[in-house]
Amino acid sequence: MLLLLPMSCILLMCLLLLQLQQSSSFSLPIKASSIKASSFNLTLLPHQHQHPEAVVNELQLKINASLSRRELLSKDQSCLTGNPIDDCWRCDPNWAVNRQRLAECGIGFGRDALGGKGGQIYVVTDSSDSDPSNPIPGTLRHAVIQDEPLWIVFSSDMMITLKHELIFNSFKTVDGRGSNVHITGHGCITLQYVSNIIIHNIHVHHCKPSGNTNIRSSPTHVGFRGVSDGDGISIYGARKIWIDHCSLSYCTDGLIDAIMGSTGITISNSHFAHHNEVMLLGHDDGYVADKGMQVTIAFNHFGEGLVQRMPRCRHGYIHVVNNDFTQWEMYAIGGSASPTINSQGNRYTAPSDPSSKEVTKRVDTEENEWSDWNWRTEGDIMVNGAFFVPSGAGASAQYSEASSLQPKSAVQIDQLTMYSGVFGDPRDNGDLYPGFNGGGTVTGTTTSGGGKNAGSTSSDDGNFFGMIFGGGSSQAAPPPSPNSLSIVFVSTFLSLLIIFILDTTTNHVILLSLL
Repeated sequence: MLLLLPMSCILLMCLLLLQLQQSSSFSLPIKASSIKASSFNLTLLPHQHQHPEAVVNELQLKINASLSRRELLSKDQSCLTGNPIDDCWRCDPNWAVNRQRLAECGIGFGRDALGGKGGQIYVVTDSSDSDPSNPIPGTLRHAVIQDEPLWIVFSSDMMITLKHELIFNSFKTVDGRGSNVHITGHGCITLQYVSNIIIHNIHVHHCKPSGNTNIRSSPTHVGFRGVSDGDGISIYGARKIWIDHCSLSYCTDGLIDAIMGSTGITISNSHFAHHNEVMLLGHDDGYVADKGMQVTIAFNHFGEGLVQRMPRCRHGYIHVVNNDFTQWEMYAIGGSASPTINSQGNRYTAPSDPSSKEVTKRVDTEENEWSDWNWRTEGDIMVNGAFFVPSGAGASAQYSEASSLQPKSAVQIDQLTMYSGVFGDPRDNGDLYPGFNGGGTVTGTTTSGGGKNAGSTSSDDGNFFGMIFGGGSSQAAPPPSPNSLSIVFVSTFLSLLIIFILDTTTNHVILLSLL
């Protein structure tokens, strides 16, 4: 039926033209450019991937290939971990010379983030932030506002204490490899209406609200900013964003918030700790543009001192894969407004509090409403009584096909997340696993709603590469249905017939105006 709407609009426009032509000598020229715009404005959210399950399946293949390569070459290349991002670049002894190869290692929905690939190397030599409206050359703020693509590195270890929000321009990579870089202070990182950003190997912590001041966002624009929320990284109306190997903690609001139609995001290999509301994906329940939000959350460590929102989702498609959730106080994954949540191969370690064992939380929603939401768990390992409440796959026609990959177990989660966070940081996985020795229950494929223990269990079948996925096949995009093809044919025929009649009755004015 949606395809009939543009055709109905064409019909109304044509009738209006005919009435005008018959009632007077008035003629309305129609430019070809405007016709093209209306013809192709069929998608509300043009930046979302049409078939998110294809992205999920591609990630599956990459992980299995990386694990296979590690098994075959582990004696010769001890640097291999099975993590497809790290194995893509870390075994290169000249990685510091070939830094921009990192841009080829992306996975998931943010895989197309170019960052500053192809641009010059910008070396940050000055850790100061004295004037956000007129940043000094050599500072991080001066680097991120430039118009051209830049690959930004650091001359030494730095503690960058911001006076106000650090507002990025598009096509930037902030690459902290080789240096110990901390971003803290007021505002922290803002990615607003930009694209192609990579933030890699950076500490972000103790971020506080700030604002009511002028801040430069490009070489030619200084604008007044209100008070920020105090997020570690704020993603606002942005796309093609990749955050990798960052350590985030102790911020006023969220550690990472993505809202207002942001999409094409991957958050990977990062470490989250000491925070209440960790990650928000979606502005509010009524903001329909967030239905196009697509986020991959992979190989992260959700560590000590966390309370909730890992993440908290609204709308969209969220793929949570091979993460280690070692602590939460309230819940791990929550949501409202019918998001699709595809949880695969994660390890969920519940707290000791018997009232907080559930991984999932439907926020302010009755069961008769959320029972149709597409929340599934596949290959997740549940420790210390953790349980995931799945629900049906029929919530949204757009996302009804969350991938079914028959994963086995998550026993290799330590290997995949061993370097999560900034390289060289300690991984706090000692006493956070009381009594854990690799055991726990493993969730099976769940496709329909059920109670608290609805997920079936399965044991590892000895397949080394079954850590998250059993099969290696990739599902093709579903073909259009016969009904939709019929609608397209009939609508097209009627539109052409109407245009032909109008052209005849108006002495070819319509067709001439399209030229």
